[in-house]
Amino acid sequence: MTSIDGSGSTDRRSGARFVAVGILSSKVFGLVREMFYARYLGIGPHTDVLRQAFRAPNLLQNLLGEQTLSAAFIPIYSRMLEEGREEEAGRFAGAVFGLLVATVSVLVLIGVMFAPWIVAVLSPGFLADATKVAQGEMTVDRYPLLVSVVRLIFPMTGFMVLAAWTMGILNSHRRFFLPYMAPAFWNMAILSGLFWIAFRQDRLLTPAGASLDELTAMLYGICVGAMVGGLLQFLVQLPLVLRLTRGNLRLSLFKRVKGVPEALVAVGPALAGRGVVQLSLYLDTILASLLAAGAPAAIAFAGPLNNLPLGVFGMSVAAAELPELSRKDPSTARRAIAERIGKAASQSAFLVVPSVLGYLVFGFLVVGLLYRGGEFQVASNWLVWAVLACYTFGLLPSTLSRLMQNSFFALRDTKSPAKIATVRLAASAIVGLGLMVWLDQFSVTEITGAPGGERLFFGACGLAIASSLGAWGELLLLIRSLGQKLPELTLPFPRIALFVGLAAVACGPASALWWWLRESSLLLQGFVVLGAYAACYLGSAVLLGLPEIELWAGRLRRRRS
Repeated sequence: MTSIDGSGSTDRRSGARFVAVGILSSKVFGLVREMFYARYLGIGPHTDVLRQAFRAPNLLQNLLGEQTLSAAFIPIYSRMLEEGREEEAGRFAGAVFGLLVATVSVLVLIGVMFAPWIVAVLSPGFLADATKVAQGEMTVDRYPLLVSVVRLIFPMTGFMVLAAWTMGILNSHRRFFLPYMAPAFWNMAILSGLFWIAFRQDRLLTPAGASLDELTAMLYGICVGAMVGGLLQFLVQLPLVLRLTRGNLRLSLFKRVKGVPEALVAVGPALAGRGVVQLSLYLDTILASLLAAGAPAAIAFAGPLNNLPLGVFGMSVAAAELPELSRKDPSTARRAIAERIGKAASQSAFLVVPSVLGYLVFGFLVVGLLYRGGEFQVASNWLVWAVLACYTFGLLPSTLSRLMQNSFFALRDTKSPAKIATVRLAASAIVGLGLMVWLDQFSVTEITGAPGGERLFFGACGLAIASSLGAWGELLLLIRSLGQKLPELTLPFPRIALFVGLAAVACGPASALWWWLRESSLLLQGFVVLGAYAACYLGSAVLLGLPEIELWAGRLRRRRS
């Protein structure tokens, strides 16, 4: 039976829709979280600390979490289920869980103990804050504040790695909604922590004008909520995992359990690949900390908007396809695998392409609609939109790359994506360093005329541009390498060009409405303009009878098992 609560199984066709609905639920809460970050903290030193604090412990989550488990755990576990070896699969899953708990416990303890050194490495620009505060150039010394916050939320990471393990099991059983909706509990816990502190300070309805002590208290409230939310994200999935494994789950630390040696072999290249990606992200973090205050915050506010279509329309397809591709034998089903990858790429691009054009044309409106108010003013609006626009150029290749990487994992190849990611890192770092130094000379007020932006600069755009260029380069290398393994593979670039044309046409009437409503409230502008853009694009797709719209809009039907 198919059900949206995750209690029933899904067929292959509806899998991506279940993932999309789950991710959308989580992303909506994430955007709400970002809206309140903007209103209560604005773009300033406390937001810089908040962003850097989550990046440091999340290193463990990203290294040991979803992507690594996708490469090393899901293909093996899915294959065992397909072959009817449920008891063996349970022992394998239990052994992986035990090894994860042991590994994460040690690394979290190390992270808490060595937080000062971790912060110094990842945010070296903060080390100079004490001198700047003494000279009156800054109001907050971000370094000691960041150290205390990192120690507070590092345990959160351990729970989130275990949540990735539960996600791997549920995905392999074709339960997609619950694991991708679970992060909504994390976001709700964070908001609860923020609102509680704001309520205690009588700032719940008056976010603007908070003192430095009040901003610091809000920061701690957010981090306590994040730690609680990480635990909730794991616990909410656990009951369904226990039910699906039907008592076959056997916790252990034995490496000789069937499947574990193969998984450990795959973990090495997967960790290398994730390590390169994380090194790229943390290199951006390090470089951003060297820019003018507000750069890390601007990147972080743009991130959720950029990740929304990537997660909902891109990752949902890739995540749903991995268990299915893993069930096929690469030696005998190459054509079927190639056809499935091509259709999945078209399905992802159908909604990612209009997201790209939408952000480029209407991104200023989107940022203002979500964030403007309280401490977040017009100058901040311009900066975040500029960073978002630069990241947006890499949205489509990032989406297709995720599908390509999962295809490699299904083909039992975790080394090729790692090598390609290394090339991307080197190229992005070189380009980003040069561009950020050049663009950090231009203030927001100087370029846009918006008041209050004299201390905000466009250096973060250089890192975003380099990231987008790196994404295109990575995609081209992945296509070339995967094409050697699957000569039958053909990506749907003509259809992607059609999507671009439809989105460009839809921008016309929506832009005219925006100009007509330019004196109206942001809420009215957003509702009418973005609604018109979506209606024109989707309406055109319906008129042309594009099959992709049926894949996304088709009803989730119940079927008898």
